Amino acid sequence: MSLYSEIVEQPERIKSLLASQKKNVEQIAAEIQKRDVQYVFLAARGTSDNAGRYANYLLGAFNGLPLALATPSLFTYYKRPPKLKNALVIGISQSGQSPDIVSVLEEGRKQNCLTLAITNEAKSPLAKAADFLLDIQAGKEKAVAATKTYTTELMCIAMLSTALSDNKARWAELAEIPRWMKSVLKHDSKISQTAERYRYMDQTVVLGRGFNYATAFEWALKLKELAYVKAEPYSSADFQHGPIAMLESGFPVLAVAPKGKVFESMYEMLKRLHKEISAELVVISNDKKALSLASLPLTIPAEVPEWLSPLVCILPAQMFAYHLTQAKGYNTEHPRSIRKVTETK
Repeated sequence: MSLYSEIVEQPERIKSLLASQKKNVEQIAAEIQKRDVQYVFLAARGTSDNAGRYANYLLGAFNGLPLALATPSLFTYYKRPPKLKNALVIGISQSGQSPDIVSVLEEGRKQNCLTLAITNEAKSPLAKAADFLLDIQAGKEKAVAATKTYTTELMCIAMLSTALSDNKARWAELAEIPRWMKSVLKHDSKISQTAERYRYMDQTVVLGRGFNYATAFEWALKLKELAYVKAEPYSSADFQHGPIAMLESGFPVLAVAPKGKVFESMYEMLKRLHKEISAELVVISNDKKALSLASLPLTIPAEVPEWLSPLVCILPAQMFAYHLTQAKGYNTEHPRSIRKVTETK
């Protein structure tokens, strides 16, 4: 059961990554600060693209850096790359193999931009195309569905943001992530027992906002690729601008709503879904009033700060997807039609 074991080993991978890569991250941050970096230009696909969504919020909120997600086909098929003056160009890829992501970093170097690769393969084409490398050090990930490589990517982004802000309190909070993760993993048996309730679920929406906009996308992706559920991720704000009309009584809605700046807006949405529509709610939170609305409440530790909650919230989401896949009788290790390494151009 490689997927399950990879989910469970995430606390130790995060702990090891923090210990081994902190000095490297600080050196990279120092080089970035020497340059006139005005924004971040980030290229990624799939799960790594969801890590990029986290970077969008984190680097903007804590480091004042706007982030633009790259459109790689401009670099490959159209051969019309945009001007990247004063950009920090980042490529995120678990395998580091995808030609379109590599092409963005190669163009960044041509335009004299600082380039950074975040990957699990230190000898990959992506790593070789970059000025700097952040090795996520997740170890070999055998399961097709990415779990530990996602959280280690998030951790690298969080470490980079912290190093750029040079904030000791934030480093102390990063050190607590393995403990919070272990706490969440203790709910595994509960999730396993309740997954049977959702075995006939074939469609859902996944809501998140702020830092956990990324979590909504990643949870939806895991449900699509493992359990073959038509899962559509939305910002809770965007969801009100039309898509909410498709809901009816009993429709399953999954939500990521930890305490923080956007919590009250998420809570108001959950109350509306619960009272007005009678939706079936699955809620990840550390707030009792949000959890009380859920048919399946998934609790994270109360002290998890909002900026780090995506690293913790994704674990119950991964376990839910894993156990739902088993309940549906599907293969958790080898989902149909997809490969571990996908090379797009």
